[in-house]
Amino acid sequence: MSSEQQAQGNERDPEVTVGQLLLTEYQTIKDEQKARIGFRDNLLYVTLAAVAAVIAAAAQAKQPQMLLALPPVCVVLGWTYLVNDEKISAIGDYVRNELGPRLAAATGSSDTVEAVFRWETAHRTDARRRSRKLIQFAVDQGAFCAVPMAALVVYWAHGGGGALLIGLSVIEALAIAGLAVQILLHAGTLGSGER
Repeated sequence: MSSEQQAQGNERDPEVTVGQLLLTEYQTIKDEQKARIGFRDNLLYVTLAAVAAVIAAAAQAKQPQMLLALPPVCVVLGWTYLVNDEKISAIGDYVRNELGPRLAAATGSSDTVEAVFRWETAHRTDARRRSRKLIQFAVDQGAFCAVPMAALVVYWAHGGGGALLIGLSVIEALAIAGLAVQILLHAGTLGSGER
């Protein structure tokens, strides 16, 4: 290719600016955040359906040991919910603390960092945000920890099942406790104003 052809090619392909790249990055990570929010929110419905199915099956069969299926299901769904929620928060942090300032600097305008992607900070100033976070914490603990723990209590109250199933139920209780702690720790970071 001759230098004249290269020059014509460069005239047709405008130079990509840093600002355009940052806006593309913003759109890409916001798309990921949106997908994660939808997936995360659906996990609560999946959990409720799984709980209802296991309880109905255990009650119909009059087999309390079937309730031992609830803890692993709830822990796996709860962990997946928690990981997605953490990534959703991390994307918001990144936009507020990294991408926004970089874009403000790249524009060279007099706009402050707070003026770039204003929604990323504005929605966090709602007076009821803290109460919503506390309610969400209670819902998460209830759906993913209290319900499977209640299933274990019902199983233990009915007795029987042998040492192997009792041992399994104790391991399940420890897994539920571990998830409960992780949900609490994640809620603590949300309440601190960092997320």
